[in-house]
Amino acid sequence: MNTGSEGRRAVLPRAAVHAASGHRLGAAHPRQEGPADLRLVPPALAAWVTAALVLDVPTGWAVGVVTGALLLAGALLLGPVRERPHATAAAALFLCVAASSASAALHGADLRRGPVPELARRYATVTADVEVTADPRLTRPRVRGNRAVPPTVLIEADVRRVSEAGGTAATTRTPVTTRTPVLVLVDVGEGDEQSRTRPALARWLNLLPTTRLRVTARLSPPRQGGDRIAAVLRVRAGRQPPDMLAEPSAAQRLAGRLRAGLREATEDLPADARALLPGLVVGDTSRVTPELEEAFKETDLTHTLAVSGANFTIVLALLLGPPGLAQRSERRGLAPRLGLHLRTTALLGGLLALAFVVVCRPDPSVLRAAACGSVALLALATGRRRSLLPALATAVLLLVLYDPWLARSYGFLLSVLATGALLTIAPRWSAALRQRRVPPRLAEALAAAGAAQALCAPVVAVLSARVSLVGVPCNLLAEFAVAPATVLGFAALATAPVAMPLAKSLAWCGGWPAGWIAGIARTGAALPGAGVDWPGSWAGAALLALVTVAVLLAGRRLLRHPWWCGVCALLLILVVVQPPPLARVIKGWPPPGWRMVMCDVGQGDALVLAAGEGTAVVVDTGPDPALIDHCLRSLGISRIPLVLLTHFHADHVAGLPGVLRGRSVGAIETTALEEPADQAEFVRRQAADGRIPLRHTAAGEQRRSGPLSWQVVWPPPSPPTTTAPGTEGGPNDASVTLLVRTAGLRLLLLGDLEPPAQRELARSPAAAALQGVDVLKVAHHGSAHQDFAFLRRVAPRLALISCGEDNTYGHPAPGTVAALRAQGATVLRTDRDGALAVAGTGRELRVAGD
Repeated sequence: MNTGSEGRRAVLPRAAVHAASGHRLGAAHPRQEGPADLRLVPPALAAWVTAALVLDVPTGWAVGVVTGALLLAGALLLGPVRERPHATAAAALFLCVAASSASAALHGADLRRGPVPELARRYATVTADVEVTADPRLTRPRVRGNRAVPPTVLIEADVRRVSEAGGTAATTRTPVTTRTPVLVLVDVGEGDEQSRTRPALARWLNLLPTTRLRVTARLSPPRQGGDRIAAVLRVRAGRQPPDMLAEPSAAQRLAGRLRAGLREATEDLPADARALLPGLVVGDTSRVTPELEEAFKETDLTHTLAVSGANFTIVLALLLGPPGLAQRSERRGLAPRLGLHLRTTALLGGLLALAFVVVCRPDPSVLRAAACGSVALLALATGRRRSLLPALATAVLLLVLYDPWLARSYGFLLSVLATGALLTIAPRWSAALRQRRVPPRLAEALAAAGAAQALCAPVVAVLSARVSLVGVPCNLLAEFAVAPATVLGFAALATAPVAMPLAKSLAWCGGWPAGWIAGIARTGAALPGAGVDWPGSWAGAALLALVTVAVLLAGRRLLRHPWWCGVCALLLILVVVQPPPLARVIKGWPPPGWRMVMCDVGQGDALVLAAGEGTAVVVDTGPDPALIDHCLRSLGISRIPLVLLTHFHADHVAGLPGVLRGRSVGAIETTALEEPADQAEFVRRQAADGRIPLRHTAAGEQRRSGPLSWQVVWPPPSPPTTTAPGTEGGPNDASVTLLVRTAGLRLLLLGDLEPPAQRELARSPAAAALQGVDVLKVAHHGSAHQDFAFLRRVAPRLALISCGEDNTYGHPAPGTVAALRAQGATVLRTDRDGALAVAGTGRELRVAGD
């Protein structure tokens, strides 16, 4: 009886529900109305797919699609009256297809019309007037071979006027339809965190959208088809500032001042909070370090570093109160406390939306965030579950028509999936959890994190080829800090122009929750089982979707059995944490009694020498901080008495931040030849930041750490600086070479010594001790540049080669491998065998791979 009454009441109009309550202010908790309304979903999806397909088709095909869709829509609308409801829905779908096709064709034509595409195909050098359309950003430093590639400033812009060197000017005919979008690459030759303060680079990075520039550059086609740019403009700027033709608009100048004020207000915060708070508020990630960014990727928290609908929703919730109470008599928030009328509140919400778009820049990602955030909040505020999907579908439709390139954006897809999960799946999961006596707030948080993860994980797997096992708990723990950090950050942003001391106080308060989020990301990423590798393809995404469905179905059954739930939770914790004793038993890594590990760090060198429980000496660090950090974590290394860098090439030193991350380091030793200079400066800076002594070493030094002892046998106090033909010469020949003794084993570590230095070493006083070693770290990744007479003298039992899979240098050289095997040596290499661990004693030598 009660069930039938409740069912009849559920379909009453909202006004009738309030009137039937008998309460002066209406029902405090009006019920939802009917099933979900899916009528707008097919038109939105049709427009989305159409835009993605039509963007790069010829104009004739696009016109055909538009014409065909319009004809079909007209035929349906003129059909029999009795079929009018279904015909109207189908006609609406075809009209959306026509509109989407027309918009996509116009946007795609911008990439093909005008002189820029033709000049790009000829790789012409041009003088171009461009208008900046998005914030400049700096690429992350990367290693190419043994060199550190300097970062590049990337600027999205529209070409307004272009002339080929020695040619005539060509101007676009109209400012709207003939703008040519390009990507400007500025090679400034400097770009680390400290160089941001240098005047030339700072002027490029501080350019605001709508600024007009004149650049002389070389045009080239985009590297990949399907991009939203017609060409790439590479500017050889050196240290010259940009040639500005026109200042940015007033709105962009205001936004720039506000963002600069927030950066100033956060200047004195701890490093992680200083980097993260501007990212949470306005998407400014210029201070986020590569290792912090990697930690956010590992824990599926990257969405907090970008402007998202959640930012806007949090700010509006401060005005309106919790969304679920927005239409109830007990609604909260600043607006009712100030006695503001609903219409006034709505107007203030609109102004907040406008301010959000202006401050965070009106580029497509920000517009997407504002639209999705508004949809989520306004749909929930009505308390009508039927309005959620239509509102989201409307937002998708309008955004795709406004900017068809969003149809190919992974960010847009993730935003829609996450918003859809929060509006449709999460409420049902939350209700189910509450029925099982889970506290309401915890149930809502668990449902939101789980639903978003379930829908977004397949797409994330395509992008990262990895599935995070800690994404849900990390998002759950971070969620409680996102709102206070965002609100305090926006407060600091608003007060910075008028009261900087107050803004700094607010930023200091916001730094605590921001630091908490960064700590969650770092802690989660440091867990050995934080994620598993997964096929980075759409087939892999489909497989992950099937696995997710299977897990959810099994989870529904497990919820009926608390004991089994506890067992599964314990197993998951063990998989993620991987306690060293358990991991050693299950994985067999590291093998018991290991003496040396050659880490798999790609095309580079990184060796770990056991010096006691949890203690090791590290020789070189490889090119990637994340890879050497992972290797050291798998070995359980927390204390490093010495980091020895054989020479300063980037494939041996660029991973140093990963070694220093969370570990006690006693000292850093290097060769005396500080070349290349930029990498030597990098090492000095890392040592200074960590307050670690830095010193040079030379032949003759003998050291000991626990059961480990070593002798430096090269270079002499005055290392060679000449360059042999076809070799790297000085830096390689200055490599620190060690003869290591441990548990009766002798290990010879050659760094990147070239044949001239190998011949000199064979004639040195230490040569007698090098004969018949147990283990040889082959020089220079097993390249062909070896002195084979020296290899015959050394005559190792085991030869280890560190090189990257499918490297372009041909390492290791077949001749080098053949020469070592001809002497009876066992040859192993990291590109095929992974990380390699040497164990045993002088009589019994064992080697194991990870």
